[in-house]
Amino acid sequence: MRSSRLTAMTAAAMAALLALTACGDDAGGGDDNAVEVFTWWADGGEKAGLDALVGVFDDQCPAQTFENGAVAGGAGANAKQVLASRLQTGSPPDTFQAHAGAELVDYITAGQLEDLSAGYDEWGLREAFPDGLIENLTYDGKIYSVPANIHRANVVWTNKQVLTDAGVTETPTTMAGFIAALDAVRANGVSAPLAVGTDWTQLMLLETVLITDLGPQRFTGLWDGGTDWRGADVTRAIADYDRLLGYANGDRDALDWTDAERLLMNGQAGFQLMGDWEAADLDAKGFRDYGYFTFPGNGETFQWLADSFTLPRGAPNPEGARCWLRTVGSSDGQREFNTKKGSIPARTDADPANYPAYQQTAMADWRTATPVPSCAHGSACSQGMLEAANSAVAKFSTDRDAGALQDALAQAATRYGAG
Repeated sequence: MRSSRLTAMTAAAMAALLALTACGDDAGGGDDNAVEVFTWWADGGEKAGLDALVGVFDDQCPAQTFENGAVAGGAGANAKQVLASRLQTGSPPDTFQAHAGAELVDYITAGQLEDLSAGYDEWGLREAFPDGLIENLTYDGKIYSVPANIHRANVVWTNKQVLTDAGVTETPTTMAGFIAALDAVRANGVSAPLAVGTDWTQLMLLETVLITDLGPQRFTGLWDGGTDWRGADVTRAIADYDRLLGYANGDRDALDWTDAERLLMNGQAGFQLMGDWEAADLDAKGFRDYGYFTFPGNGETFQWLADSFTLPRGAPNPEGARCWLRTVGSSDGQREFNTKKGSIPARTDADPANYPAYQQTAMADWRTATPVPSCAHGSACSQGMLEAANSAVAKFSTDRDAGALQDALAQAATRYGAG
């Protein structure tokens, strides 16, 4: 099963690579001012955010032409495979999307990214971004990406009508309370009250359970070596995660996050754990009857990730790419992008009044909550660790072997220096 899925994904990625190469040959047509922006934002609120950012880019960089290099697939699973092939063959895009944090280390150590430190000085980004974020973006004294936003990963989204019909009137704040709410929704005729998608969405769910059972400090220790992956608290968290999967849809391994979201919208589920890009996506699709809360037991923890853009070494149009990066970090760029995508700005000088209701609450939480990183979205772990973790949770989704899952995660942490 797993082997066939990987084969299919690899085939799809290579097909997309060939399509992009052909498209680039036609679209570029020798246009030295074309800026190919490589992302995985191809649908919903993500696409709306990208379109808004392009509008600012067109205003700020009139001599340049935006070229969309998007490859569809939640969390960039397909896009990253295509990108790896292009970088290895010396045909990079002008700029590409990546998660800020540990995910970038693989690109940096491979010598595939240009240093953007001078740009940070020129564009005033050292003053605009918080010191802690600058520290997380810095590797060996240099900065290699410009973040467009901050996202929160540990948010549960709800279908209000489904919960009302089931008599769920209070927001669960503990694991026991969450289980009770899931039971109530199931008892009211919803067979799979928790909407779950493919491997990376399952890893997100596991991470939130780990935060609940370990607390923010020990959770962070899983990624920097301070916490033992073979510990009893991790064993307990995996047992809780296994219990939650018992409330999930059986077809989860075949669904992207937007497919799982559709179950929520259609009333076939009452809850979905997903990052706060879901707010913009639900809004863009016209679904308003939703609620949200921090995952039960996570308390005042803000699990963060950031979408960022880079300058690949050997980019065909580095001048255009730098203009794109300047737009990404600008006040106008971050405002137009984040109000559409559902994230919050990385800049600290943003006015909350310019943002919808959810973003205002997230901006307030970002200032006061305890930040923890996300492996599922690259801020906590390397790409090697992420791929191993995704593989382990995908296997667990089928065999439900808790001991094998913990062992696989522990081995991956040892191999990739995360624990």
